[in-house]
Amino acid sequence: MAIRKKSNKNPPLMSHEFVLQNHADIVSCLAMLFLLGLMFEITAKGAIIFVALQYNVTQPATEEQATESASLYYYGIKDLATVSFYMLVAIIIHAIIQEYVLDKINRRMHFSKTKHSKFNESGQLSAFYLFACVWGTFILISENYISDPTILWRAYPHNLMTFQMKFFYISQLAYWLHAFPELYFQKTKKALLAEEKRSVGVCATVVDGRGQDEGGPPSVDGRGQNEGGPPSVDGRGQNEGGPPSRIGEDIPRQLVYIGLYLFHIAGAYLLNLTHLGLVLLVLHYFVEFLFHISRLFYFSDEKYQKGFSLWAVLFVLGRLLTLILSVLTVGFGLARAENQKLDFSSGNFNVLAVRIAVLASICITQAFMMWKFINFQLRRWREHSAFQAPPVKRKAAVTKGRSSRKGTALGLKNGVNGTVPSNGADSPRNRKEKSS
Repeated sequence: MAIRKKSNKNPPLMSHEFVLQNHADIVSCLAMLFLLGLMFEITAKGAIIFVALQYNVTQPATEEQATESASLYYYGIKDLATVSFYMLVAIIIHAIIQEYVLDKINRRMHFSKTKHSKFNESGQLSAFYLFACVWGTFILISENYISDPTILWRAYPHNLMTFQMKFFYISQLAYWLHAFPELYFQKTKKALLAEEKRSVGVCATVVDGRGQDEGGPPSVDGRGQNEGGPPSVDGRGQNEGGPPSRIGEDIPRQLVYIGLYLFHIAGAYLLNLTHLGLVLLVLHYFVEFLFHISRLFYFSDEKYQKGFSLWAVLFVLGRLLTLILSVLTVGFGLARAENQKLDFSSGNFNVLAVRIAVLASICITQAFMMWKFINFQLRRWREHSAFQAPPVKRKAAVTKGRSSRKGTALGLKNGVNGTVPSNGADSPRNRKEKSS
C-alpha cells in the first residue's frame, strides 16, 4: 500500500491557513489601497492622515538659523493612524527579509529547529537595530547632540520636533507594534507544522504497522533532539540540545521585551523627552545589534565566542551610561529648570512626581536587565563546568576499568584472588609430605 502524496493545492480562499501563508501579500494590498487613495481628491484627505506626518508648524526664519523657514511637528491623536500604516509597512519588510534572505540561508545551513527560530529572530532584529542605530546617529550628529550634551534638558519641553525626529519615533512605535501580529503568525505556523507532522507520523504508523521506520534507528528530528554533538549555549543561556520546547514557550519572553520597548518609547514621545529617548535608544540598539550579530556568527561557526565577550562588557557599560545620562538629565537638568509647572497645553511635564516616575521606570528596567544578564552568565558558567566535568570522571572510570581488567587477567593466570590453584605446582609443605 503506497502513501498518498500531499497535494500541492492552495488552501481555501480566506481560510485561516490561507491568511497565514499569504499575510504579507494581503498586507501589501492594504498598504497599496492607502497609496491609491492619495491619487483621488475624494479620498486624498483621509489617506494622507495615514501616509504623511501630521501636526506640522512652520517657523519663520531667523538671523541665527537658516535663511529658509523650518517645518516642525508635534504629536496628536492622528499619529495613531500614521503608526498603523507604517506598521503595515514593517510587516511587509519583515516578510521580504524573511523570504529572500533568511530562508535562503536556512536552506543552506540546515539548522535544527531551535537554531532555526533563533536564527530568524536574530536576523530580523540585527537588521532593524543596524538601521535604527545608523538613522539615530545621523539625527544626533545633524542636530548637534554630541557637541552640546546640554541640549538633552535645555529648553524643555521639547514639544516641537524635526521631521527626522518625529518620523524616527513613528517608525519605532510601528515596528514594535508589528511584532504582535508576527508573534501570532509564528505561533500559528508552528502549530500547523506540528499538526501536519503528527498526521504524517500517524499515516506512517498505519502503513508500517509497527510505528517505526523500516530501516535504521528512529529519526532524530522526529523527537526534536539535537542532530549531533553536545548541547551548546546560544548566547542567551539556552541550550540548543535536549527535548523540544512547547509551542509558544518562548513567546512570553518576547512579549516582555516588546512591551518594555513600547512603554519607554511611547513614554519619551508623550512626555516630550524625545532628546533623551533618542540617545538612550541609539546606545541600547548598538549593544543589542552586537549581540544578535554575534549570535548569527555563532550559528555559522560554534567556535566563535569573541563577540559574546565583547557584548558582555559593552552591555554593562551601556547600563551604566543609561543610568548616568538619565540621572544627569532628569535628576539634575530638569530639576533646576525654572518652569516646573504641569501644563498639558504646552506639553510641560516637569514636575517632581513625573521626574520620580521616569527615573524609577528607567532604574527598574536597567536593574531587571542586569539581573537577567547575571543569571545568564551564572547559568552559562554552570553549563560549561558541568559539560567539562563528565569527561574527567569517564577517564577515571576507564582507568579503573583497565586496572580491574588487568587484575582479573592476572587472577586468571595465577589463580583466583592471587592464590595458586590446587592443580598447579605443589607447595614446599606438600613436597615434604610426599617425600616422607
